[in-house]
Amino acid sequence: MFKKTLLYLGLLASLAAHAAGLPVKIGVDAEFGHKTSTSAQAVEQGIQIAIDEINQAGGVLGGRPLELVKRDNRAITAIGKDNLRELAAIPDMVAVFGGKFSPVYVECLPVAHELGILLLDPWGSADLITDHTYRPSYTFRLSLKDAWAAPAMLAFAKDTYRADSVGVLLPNTAWGRSNQAALQQNALRQNVKLVGERWYNWGDTSLLRQYQDLRAAGAQVIVLITNEVEGAMLVRELAGLPAAQRLPIVSHWGITGGQFAHLAGDALTHVQLTVIQTFSFMNNDSPIARRVLAAARRLYGIENAAQMHSPVGVAQAYDLTHLIARAINKAGSTDRKKIRDAMEQLGPYQGLVQKYAVPFTPQRHEALSPANIIFTRYTDDDQLIPFKKGKPTHPRGAP
Repeated sequence: MFKKTLLYLGLLASLAAHAAGLPVKIGVDAEFGHKTSTSAQAVEQGIQIAIDEINQAGGVLGGRPLELVKRDNRAITAIGKDNLRELAAIPDMVAVFGGKFSPVYVECLPVAHELGILLLDPWGSADLITDHTYRPSYTFRLSLKDAWAAPAMLAFAKDTYRADSVGVLLPNTAWGRSNQAALQQNALRQNVKLVGERWYNWGDTSLLRQYQDLRAAGAQVIVLITNEVEGAMLVRELAGLPAAQRLPIVSHWGITGGQFAHLAGDALTHVQLTVIQTFSFMNNDSPIARRVLAAARRLYGIENAAQMHSPVGVAQAYDLTHLIARAINKAGSTDRKKIRDAMEQLGPYQGLVQKYAVPFTPQRHEALSPANIIFTRYTDDDQLIPFKKGKPTHPRGAP
């Protein structure tokens, strides 16, 4: 009898909210306070552009608008956990997006599943974000995964630079350990020798010793797992070396989540560097890309694709917002469990990144696949453009 009463009261509250046109809320908790970050802002832009489209088309649940609630975790896991609890307590909050820092997602896994709040991933790549034992799973990713990035980076090093000996630079974090495992698992099957792994901590003031250790061990290419600050520091250090000591760098996409080119400065023109991505606005003339760029111009003053910072964050958050809106409508309510179940049963959707035949299933909470991977390079004026084989990884090349 008590349960029936609660259900009845919940139904009345839902009907009242619908009648009043109260907003359905989604959250974003990301690294807005990280002073060199552009990733959190990109994720917010993608979400907001999608929300505007959804609301202009009538909202969700027959007329309720979507509303974004923002929190700043400053890339600190403890703050991320507290923010998730705070957001989950807000009425009609159905899901929370994260930012680029995988360790925050990993630490939030117990909280998300304790509270039954959907944790949506438009950037973080650590395998553990979706490869965990919580059932049913409340994490859904529309992003790159380290298990896919590792073989792609090794294959790129081998195909582009004819490298069969690779050194790896890794952060001492959950993201670094995720990449270590993926690289070790794939190196042997791809006939690539990992000559060594060198670890560093966020905030280290030099990576030159680790780099020189790997070069001395016989590395022909460095696979770099890092974000913008440490990545730019390494580029500046390499630019100061004799040309013969500058190895090509194949980088994970953390550097694209911040002011990497600005921090690296002119040193970037002296280093061969490519970076993995899943999407580019450059030379993308699809109707959805044109529509999103027009909205970015109107809302954020982003004049063209070349000015779009952290483009994968914008694109992937945009698609993921449209998918969660479809799940809300399919569920017919703001009940999080029903929305979670609906996410596994969505039909085809033509998104910005790709067309999704079946975005998620009960067995697969990954919307993308290795087929989405591309490689890019930076230009002198901070544009991130697709890499073309046979071209230098920088307009002027490395000496």
